[in-house]
Amino acid sequence: MRKKKLLVAAACAACAGAIPIGLSVSSASSGSAALPTATTPIQHVVVIFDENISFDHYFGTYPNATNPPGEPPLHPLSGTPSVNGLSNALLTANPNLNLPQRLGPTQAVTCDQNHGYSAEQAAFDGGLMDKFVQDTTGSGCTQTPYPNSSDYGPNGIVMDYYDGNTVTALWNLAQHFTLDDNSYDTQFGPSTPGAINLISGNTNGAVAHGGTSTAIANGTLISDQDPFYDQCSNPSTPLNGDGTPGGVTVSMTGTNVGDLMNRKGVTWGWFQGGFTPSSISNGRAICGTQHANIANALQDDYVQHHEPFQYYADTANPNHVSPSSASQVGQSDPAGTSATQAVNHQYDVSWFFKAMAAGDMPQVSFLKPPAYENGHAGNSDPLDEQRWIVDTINAIEQSPEWSSTAIMIAYDDSDGWYDHQMGPIIRQSLDVNDALNGPGKCGSLTTPPAQNDRCGVGPRLPLLVISPWAKQNYVDNSFTEQASILRFIEDNWNLGRIGNHSADASAGTLDDGFDFNPSAPRAPAVIMDDTTGEIVRTIPGAATESASTSTRNSVSATSTAIGASSAGKVSGAGQRTSSGRVKPPKLHCSDSGLGNTLILACTTSGGSRVTTLVRARLFRGRVLVANDASLVRGDRVRFTFRVGRHAHSGRYTVRLSIDAGGAVAAATHGVRIP
Repeated sequence: MRKKKLLVAAACAACAGAIPIGLSVSSASSGSAALPTATTPIQHVVVIFDENISFDHYFGTYPNATNPPGEPPLHPLSGTPSVNGLSNALLTANPNLNLPQRLGPTQAVTCDQNHGYSAEQAAFDGGLMDKFVQDTTGSGCTQTPYPNSSDYGPNGIVMDYYDGNTVTALWNLAQHFTLDDNSYDTQFGPSTPGAINLISGNTNGAVAHGGTSTAIANGTLISDQDPFYDQCSNPSTPLNGDGTPGGVTVSMTGTNVGDLMNRKGVTWGWFQGGFTPSSISNGRAICGTQHANIANALQDDYVQHHEPFQYYADTANPNHVSPSSASQVGQSDPAGTSATQAVNHQYDVSWFFKAMAAGDMPQVSFLKPPAYENGHAGNSDPLDEQRWIVDTINAIEQSPEWSSTAIMIAYDDSDGWYDHQMGPIIRQSLDVNDALNGPGKCGSLTTPPAQNDRCGVGPRLPLLVISPWAKQNYVDNSFTEQASILRFIEDNWNLGRIGNHSADASAGTLDDGFDFNPSAPRAPAVIMDDTTGEIVRTIPGAATESASTSTRNSVSATSTAIGASSAGKVSGAGQRTSSGRVKPPKLHCSDSGLGNTLILACTTSGGSRVTTLVRARLFRGRVLVANDASLVRGDRVRFTFRVGRHAHSGRYTVRLSIDAGGAVAAATHGVRIP
């Protein structure tokens, strides 16, 4: 492991004498009360919330790595499914000004891209996805030829991607657990809106303090601004007389998931690198710890605008007070705690590991690495990020809580990195800041919505589910977004919904990434090397009740020629959700051809009577040729693929994802084009 250079590491346990900022303190009895029961076998959720990565930037060529000599090798396991990634056409005839190029470990540190609310929309160009070079290339990308520096940005770098020889650990985790290739930023824009959407699903209700904030439009947060309830905000500006940070800051009104968990007594915490003050100056907490990344560039550990709970009065810890002991981690402050001593579930990331070692892991933990290890281009990189991810996951996998834990690796935004897939626009907007399908437009609205400037979903982002209960070597095609993690937490502890137009109500579920059948084999723990990302050893999963009775999805498929009558059948047996109430139907499909068009007609049988969406993707080998999606109407669903005049003859596969009210099944159908 590379030796870390700690420049400033003074700790503050209670920040005595800190200046109070007006806020609400969540109080509840702690310690002895029985914890709320989860609705699934998942008793602990750990969300690793890293920075600024699009799906194609890390997983565009998954599972096939280049494997040049001298780099950590990655060879896919037998039967590894493909993803909706960078096809040969996108790599060789991309509609953007530059072609995507592979980046290797020696190019880990790069310039930061433009990931503004408007810029990301403009790059999408109404779904053509062809203006990334013009609109999201970072202003700090100086085209220097010297890699591993924060200004390394050869022409077209915004299009570039890493493969399994650099992001080796993440690819190995995907090989052994679940990877979602259809997950999105809830809203276009940078880090702070993404973090707010993770915990509340709603960026509306933003309030500026100390002046006008360009990060707010029509009451909606669309950009980064330091939080009002944080003494470390705007550190170069003196505090106001009332103890609030000087300069312009932002607070959020409304409810977040912390409020819901406090009401139910769920233990939880946000754990962030650098949160413990390095010193106290005139009663003010100073967040001054620093580390050097692999390019030997010093970075402040704590990034104020990455801490979403500090925007809400009910869940903030303005003075950065630490708990008195590991046993207090996750607990609400005792009744009568003064505002200057309130921890309010906000901690330095070191407290997560202390609590886990003491057997006091909270039921819900949000983890944010220090800035040099968070993956954010410019200040971090895939290798520093990999070290932190591996060390964290290795520790959790070897803890007693592992058997009931689900780790979710998610990202706050795309950084503006290229991704070829546009998601559905669920939340339209009509404002001068929008640019998705024309100036001032995000969607087809002619009058602004009640909550404007929430254009989304935004760019596609990686999402991994790592758990003994996760499906193994599985690619989940279910539509999800950042607020889907919020929804999982709400559903797992019956917390209810946020309300007030939160995205939690419409977000897709993570259900398809899990297999809660008690008889199914549990996924083994994967212990990795934190430098190379390679697997060192595996720890077998817990014994099951009866592996022979496992009820996994069954799929049968045959190959047929276009134009043949009564073509081969395909059936994808639906799998119940953990509640057992909703079940997808079976599909029975036949295909026919007319000119350059392939038509797939399916009928359904069985399943629950709920709205069912079927997504169909046509592959030639691992290359995505065409895709379509349609709702089941009555008991029928139909897809039309334009295969093109020059389609290659041979065998093709249609992969179907059947989403019935959140319960998802998969199926395949073989086709032969003469």
